[in-house]
Amino acid sequence: LQENFLLNFAASKSDAKPRSASSTKRPTPWVEKYRPATLDEVSHQEEAVAVLKKCAAEGADLPNLLFYGSPGTGKTSAALALARDLFGPDLLRDRLLELNASDERGIGVIRDKVKTFAQLTANAKRPDGKACPPLKLIILDEADNMTTAAQSALRRTMEVCAKTTRFCLICNYVSRIIPPISSRCAKFRFKPLPQAALLKRVGEICSAERLTATDEFLRALVDASGGDLRKALTYLHSAARYAGPGQQLTVGLVHEMSGAVPPDRFAVLTGALDQRRTDAVTEAVRNLLLDGYSGEQVLNQLHDHLLTDQVRPRVLEQIGLADRALTDGADEFLQLCAVCAVATDRN
Repeated sequence: LQENFLLNFAASKSDAKPRSASSTKRPTPWVEKYRPATLDEVSHQEEAVAVLKKCAAEGADLPNLLFYGSPGTGKTSAALALARDLFGPDLLRDRLLELNASDERGIGVIRDKVKTFAQLTANAKRPDGKACPPLKLIILDEADNMTTAAQSALRRTMEVCAKTTRFCLICNYVSRIIPPISSRCAKFRFKPLPQAALLKRVGEICSAERLTATDEFLRALVDASGGDLRKALTYLHSAARYAGPGQQLTVGLVHEMSGAVPPDRFAVLTGALDQRRTDAVTEAVRNLLLDGYSGEQVLNQLHDHLLTDQVRPRVLEQIGLADRALTDGADEFLQLCAVCAVATDRN
């Protein structure tokens, strides 16, 4: 009985068809699929890219780097592209250590992982024969979330391992990096992408994916992303999957994917504000929240609507206070009503 089982099992294994490469290929999010592989592909950061390309060419003169700026502007992509240009695909795994400081932000990580990797030596040869600096690169993403003790320990590691290791710190808020570290780094500010650059990149991806999108859809997508290319690609990918293959992408999909209040729904609130009708404003805010729209999103759209040449400082102050309160978990209805009350006050 056992021999028959083994024979049948062997026959079933031999009759099984091998899986094709297409059937085992996993789908990739467009954010990763279209991530820049080289420094030349980084969008609208000409000054930073020019300096980084010169540093990659010289190699040994590479300083410690500090990339800061808004999310989705290419900071991490530029750091990874610099590492590929320096070390090539063969040495990249041995020469690069990438850590996300928001998860591994304690002093123990600096003492164990970072210090151990930084103390290793590296040669100046690449398998493809190109020149390679005898250095290693450590990328600390979201470094502004590191504790003060961890940053102080990192300062000492940067000093001791200066001959063998370079550090690339990436953050959104450079003010959260302690001065002893920021003074040891060459700083590069990554600017939010303008609408023209976003439209160009999104249009290229639409052509590559064979998507049919209206001009209104592209403009609404760029406006919803706020200069964040990663957010724009995420919305575009979600809209394409939601619409289905061969379907045209319209403005309504942007509102669905981003959670923005549609113009006709938002016009009810703004109309009541312009007419200074308190009861209608309160009812419009309540209806938007009951329909599932985020209080933060409504506040952002209120800010764009109220930000005119005639806006009073009190209104902007109240918007800032409401934004801070929503971040701390305050009631959305009360905060939005407070902003609307100040906006409708004639004094």
